[in-house]
Amino acid sequence: MKLYEEQELFIYNSLSKKKEKFTPIHEGAVGMYVCGPTVYSNVHMGNCRTFLSFDLVFRYLKHLGYKVRYVRNITDAGHLENDGESGEDPILKKARIEQLEPMEVVQKYSVDFHNVMARFNAHPPSIEPTATGHIIEQIRIVENIIAEGYAYEINGSVYFDVMKFNTDHQYGKLSGRQLEDMITNTRELASQSEKKNPQDFALWKKAEPQHIMRWPSPWSDGFPGWHLECTAMSTKYLGNNFDIHGGGMDLKFPHHECEIAQAEASNKINPVNYWMHANMLTLNGKKMAKSTGNNILPNELFSGENDVLSKAFAPTVAKFFMFQAHYRSILDFSNDALEASEKGYNRLMDAYRSLEGLPTSNSSSFNVSEWRQSCYDAMNDDFNSPILIAQLFEAAKQINALKEGNATITEADLKLLEETMHDFIFDVLGLLDIASEGNSETNKLSGTIDLLIELRNKARAEKDFGTSDRIRDELQEIGIQLKDGKDGTTYSLN
Repeated sequence: MKLYEEQELFIYNSLSKKKEKFTPIHEGAVGMYVCGPTVYSNVHMGNCRTFLSFDLVFRYLKHLGYKVRYVRNITDAGHLENDGESGEDPILKKARIEQLEPMEVVQKYSVDFHNVMARFNAHPPSIEPTATGHIIEQIRIVENIIAEGYAYEINGSVYFDVMKFNTDHQYGKLSGRQLEDMITNTRELASQSEKKNPQDFALWKKAEPQHIMRWPSPWSDGFPGWHLECTAMSTKYLGNNFDIHGGGMDLKFPHHECEIAQAEASNKINPVNYWMHANMLTLNGKKMAKSTGNNILPNELFSGENDVLSKAFAPTVAKFFMFQAHYRSILDFSNDALEASEKGYNRLMDAYRSLEGLPTSNSSSFNVSEWRQSCYDAMNDDFNSPILIAQLFEAAKQINALKEGNATITEADLKLLEETMHDFIFDVLGLLDIASEGNSETNKLSGTIDLLIELRNKARAEKDFGTSDRIRDELQEIGIQLKDGKDGTTYSLN
């Protein structure tokens, strides 16, 4: 029996605005699409939180035994400024600034994105299509929408007719916006555009002479609309109706709203059964923004080379910190919060490492089976990672009681406890044990501490207690505690 057959998973559906029992279209298989990055700059922490949230979803679905096809795209064309409707293509803008070909910009920042996600120990998606690799599919969808009467051409550009669509469908059902209210709020802009109505959005844009990235189409040499790209790539690899579509909360409108409209107009079917949206990150209580300087990039976080935090934080610690908040809640990055999370991470890992060699008994004072189900209950409740982590800390508390002889556990329960801890810490949350062997950064740290312990032992042998105490005290100040025992000196990270 697969785990998904004995566990009931509920997902908060942004479309229905409530939690719904998850029932995939095809038994035992899940199709999931997540909007990927527009690759014109280094990926920022807000993006990382979104992608790590869906990595958690991907991991848990696989853990339950589902066969998951996870599609996450790369936007390498067509995403204009102002929500993809007007302004300049940021990739072309960066190419001009850096004096590069647009595809050099795309490659440079795609590599950065992949490197950062690898450091966070995120699984790569099953398929990672690019917008430029699916121009033909996008042109066909535009042709379908025109044929259905929901789009029109003006001066070589093609626009989606939102008002016409709304007579037969419901535009705004995902975001909860009423078209009448949108019309009232934007009426004064109508004369400034070639579109029939300000709410209409581009399916295909005629390229201006200076626009380098362009492709031939029945309407003009141009490029696809940003919203169209995700419709084309998601339906190509997952079908016209698939299980889960995810992305950041900021994409709900207009991007995802437009995706629904395009898909329904072209394919005459609701494209997605469960819409999921991850919330934003703030930094020290304020919105992250490069323009104000209230911003930090992942590599600046990992290296400590920033003006925001007091020290460097390992990728897995930052990931652990992010999972201590639910993916649908706003999360504030701050130095104090990260330091507290680092201490919690170290406590959890110390407890996990302590499992090996614990004494067993004929009875258990800790109901491991009940605790194990509580871990599943947390994840089954819309991937509630903070509740899962609270359950893992409850296990850590029990492990410490076992170490101190204040609790008992049977051999079978100890094995179940170890397996469950391993599954949820490493397979589901995707954390790394940075004190384990094979981690180069940790090996450097361990080597450094071992050298200091050797120097301290030498100082003690020479009765230089001032130096030995200084080594011990200064390591303590940075969170490394030395423990002197009959078998020598060991250390732990606080």
